[in-house]
Amino acid sequence: MSNEELQAWVEKVSLDSFGVPFRHQATFNKRLTSTGGRYFTQSHNIEINPHQLEQNGREEVEKIIKHELCHYHLHLAGRGYKHRDRDFKLLLRQVGGSRFCSSLPDRGGRRELPYRYVLICQECGMKYMRKRKVDTRRFRCGKCRGKLRQQTLDSPKKS
Repeated sequence: MSNEELQAWVEKVSLDSFGVPFRHQATFNKRLTSTGGRYFTQSHNIEINPHQLEQNGREEVEKIIKHELCHYHLHLAGRGYKHRDRDFKLLLRQVGGSRFCSSLPDRGGRRELPYRYVLICQECGMKYMRKRKVDTRRFRCGKCRGKLRQQTLDSPKKS
């Protein structure tokens, strides 16, 4: 789908669901990774994650568009447009937008293994999973105060 098709789709959803035209720019942004879309308060433009369309289809992206349009229309109307605001929550529920988007599989390989290190107590065998490297000379076991030994977990091999 091109940016022009997305623009027409956002304009149609805005008229059908909100009864108000969308007068700014809607584009795809491939660099979005952890979010379905963004609304910019300065320019009033909307960006949509194209990976959501590939992975979850048009129905899910339409919910994301409605979510971003809630931000858009409430902000322009001078009402509460932030996630925590009551106006936002009510409008989102009325139009059937999604509060959170579906998660995508990680594209960069950063989140495959949540823990990289395991600290093992040499006295009692207690294991502590850690994402960051720990100075074992400074820390002791929380259970028995024994010395800790650090091991690096192997990351799964990509095929």
